[in-house]
Amino acid sequence: MRRLGATPQQRGSLSGGNCPDIFELSDGSFAIIGTDRTDALDGQLPFDASRGNHERIVVITRETLLRAKTDIPEV
Repeated sequence: MRRLGATPQQRGSLSGGNCPDIFELSDGSFAIIGTDRTDALDGQLPFDASRGNHERIVVITRETLLRAKTDIPEV
C-alpha cells in the first residue's frame, strides 16, 4: 500500500488524524478515507450512475485529490 499525494500534515493538519487520504493497494485498486455522504448524495447521482448496497459515497477535499494527481498512474 502506498499513499498518493501529500500526507495530512503536509496538507495542514496539525494532529495528522481524521483527515481524508488516498492509497493505492497492492492489487492496483484504490482505497479512500473520506467522509461518508451516502445518505445526503445518493438521490443526487446522475441518472446513469448507480451504487450497490455494499458501496458508499465518500467525499474528499479537492486539495486531497489534486495533490494526489501526480502520483496517480497513467492508463
